[in-house]
Amino acid sequence: MSEKTSSLHYINYLSLDKILDAQHPVSGDDKTAAHEEMLFIIIHQTYELWFKQMIHELTSIKEMFEAKAIDESSVGVVVRRMDRVNKIMTTLVGQLDILETMTSLDFLDFRNHLSPASGFQSHQFRKLEIMLGLKIEKRHQFGGCPYHAQFEGKDKEEIMSLENSQSLFKLVEKWLERIPFLNIQDFDFISSYEEAVNLMLEKEIDVIKSSELPNAERDIRISMIDENRKYFKRVLDKKIHDEAIANGETNLSYKATMSALLINLYRDEPILHLPYQFLRSLVEMDHKIAAWRFRHVQMVEKMLGQKIGTGGSSGQGYLKQTVDKHKLFTDLANISTLMISRSYLPELPKDIKDTLGFNYNK
Repeated sequence: MSEKTSSLHYINYLSLDKILDAQHPVSGDDKTAAHEEMLFIIIHQTYELWFKQMIHELTSIKEMFEAKAIDESSVGVVVRRMDRVNKIMTTLVGQLDILETMTSLDFLDFRNHLSPASGFQSHQFRKLEIMLGLKIEKRHQFGGCPYHAQFEGKDKEEIMSLENSQSLFKLVEKWLERIPFLNIQDFDFISSYEEAVNLMLEKEIDVIKSSELPNAERDIRISMIDENRKYFKRVLDKKIHDEAIANGETNLSYKATMSALLINLYRDEPILHLPYQFLRSLVEMDHKIAAWRFRHVQMVEKMLGQKIGTGGSSGQGYLKQTVDKHKLFTDLANISTLMISRSYLPELPKDIKDTLGFNYNK
C-alpha cells in the first residue's frame, strides 16, 4: 500500500515567495539602489528571524519555571534549549563578520535614506531583554526618553504587558530559593562554607609568612588576603547583602545567591549536574549578548566614528553604555569569586550525599 502523497511543497512550507520578496531597498529601484543595501537588509532580517526563535525557546523555558515544582527532566530540557539559545547568539555575533565586509563608504551610499529607522526599534529584541529581566529603571536612556516611546499600538501594549510579567531572572531566583540543601538535617552549608573559607585564608597567610619574600611584599600580600576576607564576610552577611540589593549594587537575593554557590561548589554531585549547567548557560548567554553588543560598537565605530545614529541616539556612545549596564546575570557570574578548591570543600554528611547522588539499596 503506497503512502499518501502530500501536496505540501518546500517553497510553500517555508513561504519562500514572501521571504524572498521582502527585501525592498529605499536607496533606489532595482537598477539604481546602492549595491550594499541588499546585504544590510538581509542581515537584519536574519537577526529578526533568530530573535523569533530565541523568544520561542525562552517562552517555553519561562513556562517550565512558572510551574510550582520543576522535576529533573524539565531541567534537562531547559539546559538543552538554553544551549540552543547560546548557539544562536554565537551565530548572531558571527553575522557581524559578514556585515563588516561592507565599508564605511559603502554604507554612506544609502545611510541617509534610513533615517529615522534604527535598530533600537527592534520590537523583538526589546521583548528578549524584558523576558530575560531588563527593567525600565536599569536601562540606559535612549535620547532622554523611555525605550517604549519608540513603539505604538499592539507592539507597545505587548512590551508593557511583558514589563509587568515575571522575567526569567525572577523565576530563576525563586527556583534557587526553593532548593532545600542550604540547611538540611545537621548540615548548615553557610556556616560550614565560612569555616572552610577562613581555614583557606589562614593557610594562605601562613604560606606567605614562611616565604622568603621581602617584608614589605609579604605585608602587601597579607593585606590583600585580609581584603578578600572582608569580601567573603560581606557576601555571607545577609544584612549587608540586603542593603546591597536596596542600593542597586546587586540583584540576586541572599538565599538564591547561597543556593547558586552551593550548586557551583558541589556540581560533581549527580543531582546538581543539570542545575549547574543551567546556571552556567545563563552566564554564557549574558556574556554572548554583551559580546554581540560590543562587536556592534566596534563595527559602528569603524563605519561611522562619532556620527549620531539614524534613530537619533548618540550612536556608538549609546551602544557602549549598554554593553555592561544591560548585563542581567552578573551575580551568577560573580559566584566564581567565591569558589574555593575541592581540598577545602566541606564534606557532605553521608545521608545528604546519598540524597544528592545515585544510591541504590538492595
